[in-house]
Amino acid sequence: MDFKDSIKFANETQICYLATVGGDQPRVRPLLFWFADDSGFYFQTGSYRDMYGQLQANKKVEACFWQPSEIKEPLESISPMMRVAGEVEFLNDLELKKKILEDRTFLKKVGLTFDDPRLVIFRIAKGEAYFWTKETDLEPKKFIKFGE
Repeated sequence: MDFKDSIKFANETQICYLATVGGDQPRVRPLLFWFADDSGFYFQTGSYRDMYGQLQANKKVEACFWQPSEIKEPLESISPMMRVAGEVEFLNDLELKKKILEDRTFLKKVGLTFDDPRLVIFRIAKGEAYFWTKETDLEPKKFIKFGE
């Protein structure tokens, strides 16, 4: 597996789970994933959300991408997952903001515009990823470094 596999897996996953830290308490929430490319993993949030304040205070995050499959027998068909750890960087890029408003029309419906400071785009541009499957559970983790 390499970084291209990480990009592909992330782009095929609509929902991911992002872990942040609020004070001394870990916080995990599902997020609608936006996209990944050679420059990193892209997300969007609002400046009015608790998550934004947590990211401002501590830029270290971990995202878990999981593609669920039909589970017939417990532990018999556990789907693969990928975890991505790194630090976020905030992007104040008007073209990206215009693109997210095109991709996610529901943001316009709640009154956000490309120049609205409440619209926040961030990415994990540097870090490590690894894949987990039931078959590789007992093997040492094989980290994929990116953005270096």
